[in-house]
This record gives sequence, structure tokens and C-alpha cells, in this order.
Amino acid sequence: MRGTAGQVVRVLRRSTALALALCALWVTARTANLPHAGQILRSVSGDAAFAISLVSAQLPSHQGQPGPEGWHRLVLSQSPALHAAMSDIRAVPLTETLPPPDAPDEDQSEPVLPHSAADESDVIPKTMTPSPTQTYLHTGDIYIANRAQKQPDVAALASAPVNFTLAKGPQVLILHSHGSEAYTPTSADTYEESDPYRTTNCNYNVVRVGEEIARIFREQGLEVIHDTTLYDYPSYNEAYDRSLAATERWLSQYPSIQVVLDVHRDALSAEDGTIYKAISPESEGQAAQVMLVVGTDGTKKHPLWQENLTFAMRIQQQLLDDHNTLARPMVLRASRYNQHLSVGSVLVEVGTHGNTLPEALLGARLFAQSSSKVLESLK
Repeated sequence: MRGTAGQVVRVLRRSTALALALCALWVTARTANLPHAGQILRSVSGDAAFAISLVSAQLPSHQGQPGPEGWHRLVLSQSPALHAAMSDIRAVPLTETLPPPDAPDEDQSEPVLPHSAADESDVIPKTMTPSPTQTYLHTGDIYIANRAQKQPDVAALASAPVNFTLAKGPQVLILHSHGSEAYTPTSADTYEESDPYRTTNCNYNVVRVGEEIARIFREQGLEVIHDTTLYDYPSYNEAYDRSLAATERWLSQYPSIQVVLDVHRDALSAEDGTIYKAISPESEGQAAQVMLVVGTDGTKKHPLWQENLTFAMRIQQQLLDDHNTLARPMVLRASRYNQHLSVGSVLVEVGTHGNTLPEALLGARLFAQSSSKVLESLK
């Protein structure tokens, strides 16, 4: 009995502390010019991830459990934001499908994805923005999820000049280490799967998306090579080794190439199998969001990674200037993803496996239009 009473007291104290914290945040947002505080406060009612983080902070014994029970549930029911999050605790989406920071090297092993959704109506749209539950490297509008355990001076790198210029001859190489990655099929875009959310039909996988980027670049006067080889087929394993050898050949054949874009698509799903897609509402329609990934020297020698980061931040800033939500927060990873070969290398994730091909094509088109502005300035 005494133990139960003590538990009640502890829960009530935590509930009171939570209410006071939210009140303090509201007052801060109302009385100071702190846009980030306002963003966090607004997210209480609309971002389950933030509410879930409050659950974790206030009820630490809940972490890792399937759902709040007993007095925990009673306390959560008194907060609309937390109560609304209770059903989402089992469905927190993964942020990406790249390897964990302690992976020995690039993503060489085949990921496991569930079989395709029955149709696109089974997929939950979500606009991915900087989350209050994560700690970022950040400067100005640019947020970088730091999975590499590095501490670069991002403000200095963002203001540094890009250390190359574009000359005559091929300037941009687009390729796909995982070219068979595909999207959620629709009635108009149905393909034969080689594996879940993968196809060797390049009219429907990320090779098609890469061709859309190449088309826009060429329209802007850039000279582009688009390598359409499927380096992840018939074997996904060691795909980065094969794309590495190919990139080395292209750079040797055309020394004028300065920019190397490895175009992929991400995957977002929850433990319960819920599939998410990353979307950005645009005047042209619903576009797949784009995420830039920069590798470092956490697994292999990579002296160029900070120059890659400067280049990627220049593109990210242009995307943010042109579109409110097209760009997801960038990601800094321990692996190098073959980016050690050029100062203008970046991995580009266009949408997720929950997005449709038309959404991915629109996202790719908008990404290319903004990126071409950066590339034109380097001529």
C-alpha cells in the first residue's frame, strides 16, 4: 500500500513538473523573440514525436515499453498533447535506412523492408522538419543530424567558399549505388518487383529520378553524365564497391567532372509496419522531400569530407531559400559513401519507399532547379 501511494506521489509530481515546464515554454514563446521556442510549443499539438519525448522525460520507466499503463495512462490522459501521442508511441518512424554509426563501412548489406503496401492510401504522409527530440549541428536555417560524432564548425563551413569551379566538358556525374530502389506503386505506375520496393525496370526506380535531375541540369546548360547501371543488382552486397570502381573510371575519363551525386531513396516505417512518406506541399503538387547525406572519415580515410559538407550546405541553403519544406534536415554519417573521390560529392535521398514515383519526380525536379543555381554560380 505504501509503495502504491509513493508511486502516486511520484507520478503526480512528474505531472506537475510537466505542466509547469509547458507553461514556462508558453510564456517564453509569448514574451521573447525566440522562433525555436515558438516552433517547439506549436509542435506540442501537432508533432507526436515531441509529445513522446515528453513521455520519455517525465516517465523514464516507460522507455522501451509497449505503451503507458496504470497511473501513467491516467496522467497522460490529462494532457491533450500527450494523450494524442499515446497511440503513436508504437509508431515512431525511423529517420532513415543508412547504417548505424558503428557500422564497419558503407551500407553493403541488403536492408529488410516489408512487402509493398496494398496501395498508396495505406501510407501516412509526413513533412519531416527539425525535431525537438533530436540534437542537431545547426547554423542559420541549416540543421544537420550528426550521426558521425563529429564537431565541425558548421557556421565557418557554411560561409566558406566552395573549393572548385566548373569548366568545359562533363561537369556533373549522377549515378546510383542502389539503383533498383523504387517507390509505392500506383494504378498508373505499377512495376514488377525484384524485391520489396525494388525493381530492375529503370522507368520506375531511382534511375528514373536521376534522369529527371539530369534533364533539368542539361536544360540549365550543365554538362551531365548519367550512369544508369544497377550496381545493386543482381547482388545488393558490395554495391558501393562497384559504384566506387565506376566513379573512379568516370573521373579518370573526364577530369572535368567536379560534382558527383549518388541518388537514392530513403525508407520510413514504424515497428508496427506503418509506412510513412516524406512530403512537401508545393504549388505544382505534393513533392517528395529530399535529404542530403554527407559522409566523413569515421570508417576510412576521407580528407575531403568538410569540403563536401560546405558544398552540401550551399545546396541545402538554396533549397531552403526556394522552398519551405522540400529539404529534410541533412545527415552527417561516419561512413564516406565514396565521397572521398571529389570535393563536390553528396548522397541525395529523394523521397522514401512510401512516396509515389510522381511525387519523387516532382521533388527531383525542384531539387535540380535549386541545385543548378548553385552549380551555375561555380562556372
